[in-house]
Amino acid sequence: MSPALRRWPAEWAPHRATWLSWPHSRETWPGAGLLEAVEDAFCEIVRAILPGEAVEINVASAEMAGHVRGRLSGAGIADLSGVHLREIPTDDAWVRDHGGIFVFEDDDRVLLDFEYDAWGGKYPPWDRDAAVARQMARAAGVPREAVDLVLEGGSIEGDGEGTILTTESCLLNPNRARPGVDRSRAAFEEMFGTRFGASRVLWLEDGVEGDDTDGHIDDLTRFVAPGRVVTGVEPAASDPNHAVLARNRARLAEMVDAQGRALEVIELPMPGAFEGPHGRAPASYANFYFANAGLLVPVFDQPTDAEAIGILEALGLDRPVLPIPAQSLVLGLGAVHCLTQQEPAPHLGGAESR
Repeated sequence: MSPALRRWPAEWAPHRATWLSWPHSRETWPGAGLLEAVEDAFCEIVRAILPGEAVEINVASAEMAGHVRGRLSGAGIADLSGVHLREIPTDDAWVRDHGGIFVFEDDDRVLLDFEYDAWGGKYPPWDRDAAVARQMARAAGVPREAVDLVLEGGSIEGDGEGTILTTESCLLNPNRARPGVDRSRAAFEEMFGTRFGASRVLWLEDGVEGDDTDGHIDDLTRFVAPGRVVTGVEPAASDPNHAVLARNRARLAEMVDAQGRALEVIELPMPGAFEGPHGRAPASYANFYFANAGLLVPVFDQPTDAEAIGILEALGLDRPVLPIPAQSLVLGLGAVHCLTQQEPAPHLGGAESR
């Protein structure tokens, strides 16, 4: 009998649903009216996703569920039949990081449940967030595979064909270490092969200014097709992002994916600097999300918004580019991709294409 085949589908592969954790923390989004503006942005995310797939929303209680229904209805989303409110309490809204990651083993879906510690213990408490993946697996009706290793979903990017992109600054950071757990480059590459079916891991250096995750890949470089990535660049030499993004760009020029292809690299501008309640915010157009109905792209009411949207539209993707106002979201130090997690359709046992 041949061994089971693991595969992590690309984000653009068909989804059954997108998972969200409804925002509620005023510590993440402090100040008068900011959390309410974030809820408005969440309504726009739900509106953009719903035409193509279900939306699963984690809420703390029946009372919060009623509040969410009211907010969505008040935003003019009349048909909520595709919205499923799950009583799964959270500490914060960043489901990309605290939620489970769906992979395939042969033709069956499995949910990977990594250890979660709020990016190296930065924001206690995180016990409710650490329990989310287990409950997602139960709600989705898929087996859960616990992994004794701290890893956030926003720290990795896959092409669906065996290539994973990540950063040294995040994965090799000692702040996520546990006694007896090997966090070396070689150990990660072995784990990605075993758990995700990856045969090549590509390492960038570091993340953007203001990124409290220690350099998540989803603010830097993203696959838009096998062999093809977009990556943020900052032309202003005075900006702290200029040098690190240039070094990442130089690494990408030398990289080859799991299928032996040299990467095609498309450059995305960075928006202007955003100062918020936590200091500089990690605003990036790369923090987009592939939903079935469109590519949800954060925009920041900046002159560079139109340029970034035009670059992404010119890629000839098989879905429209949908701008999502994110100037309130990013003040909590994340944006659209950080707030979403895809659940692939259950019939995706075979490879998908773009």
